[in-house]
Amino acid sequence: MFGSVSNSGGLGPDYTTPTEWLRGQGRCSDVVMSSRVRLARNLAAHRFVPQADRTQRAQVLSLCRRAVERVGPLRWVDVHTAQEFERRLLVERQLMSRQHARGKLAGGIGGPDEPRGLAVSLPDERLSIMVNEEDHLRIQVMRSGLGLADALAAADAADDMLEEELEYAFSPRFGYLTACPTNVGTGARFSVMMHLPGLKLLGDIDKVRRAAEDMSLAVRGFFGEGSEAVGDLFQISNQTTLGKTEQVLLHEMEAEIIPRVIDYERHARRMLVEKRRMTTLDRVYRALGTLRHARLISTDEAMELLSLVRLGVLTQLIPAADIKPINALLLFVQQAHLQQIVGRELTQQERRSERARILRERLADVG
Repeated sequence: MFGSVSNSGGLGPDYTTPTEWLRGQGRCSDVVMSSRVRLARNLAAHRFVPQADRTQRAQVLSLCRRAVERVGPLRWVDVHTAQEFERRLLVERQLMSRQHARGKLAGGIGGPDEPRGLAVSLPDERLSIMVNEEDHLRIQVMRSGLGLADALAAADAADDMLEEELEYAFSPRFGYLTACPTNVGTGARFSVMMHLPGLKLLGDIDKVRRAAEDMSLAVRGFFGEGSEAVGDLFQISNQTTLGKTEQVLLHEMEAEIIPRVIDYERHARRMLVEKRRMTTLDRVYRALGTLRHARLISTDEAMELLSLVRLGVLTQLIPAADIKPINALLLFVQQAHLQQIVGRELTQQERRSERARILRERLADVG
């Protein structure tokens, strides 16, 4: 189905509206695309997802759905009955993980029909709650730009409402109990998606990795764990939660590591403009020229070229251009969104052709 997502859940009719992480607003949004806080929770007296059988997972799904529906105006998706296209659309919008879309459990067992769900706040999509991913509940809040503190406050509020309905697995000694030991404690994962083309072009991206390693943080790609940094988009997140409060984790991310990376990237951009201006101008306008004239283009190539155009707009090498359409295209060139825009399933060759057409149309007035 390629109209609005099915009434079993989904995104409704506004699928062409960029989601929260692409609004291009908020603090430091020239470098920080979005901030995300995720809380992992499990129910007391219920087997954790990797150890539960199908019947037990279905029981947890039913319990959690009833509780989630009391949180607020959320749209529910039965992920195990959703079409593959719908699942891909939700992953592309950063509303659920690729693991949740596939239904794979620890050890590679399971599949698409494993009982699991997703709740999404509409119309802003700032809050999403995965049920029966690695943990019974994964509460996720997104904010545009650098806004981890605000995201944490919203996640805690949703968590408190759920805890009024559900009894969590909690240890006075260890904190919240989770399927993966690295999440035990607060169960909180702080993540920031950053656009780092300057560091990439100067060959200094290892600065980010070293700074992250110094503070036991992970650097991942566009879709998180196991993914590549397509379009110079990197996710930086904490790896462990045991022994640290949410406020300590928040301070490490929002006041220490992320500002350092922002400074690195802004310095790299200044170097490119001031010391390598003609070379950078050439790369930026070659990217724009390819996007405005190509007849066939892959997702990865489109993302890499859009990254350069975004750099050009933000450094004013491409004058008087609005960043929002560029941000939106980072989403619309993805496979499921492309097919949703076109209105039908596409072959690989058709996707490359339609992607190029959409890029030509939407970038016609840029530069």
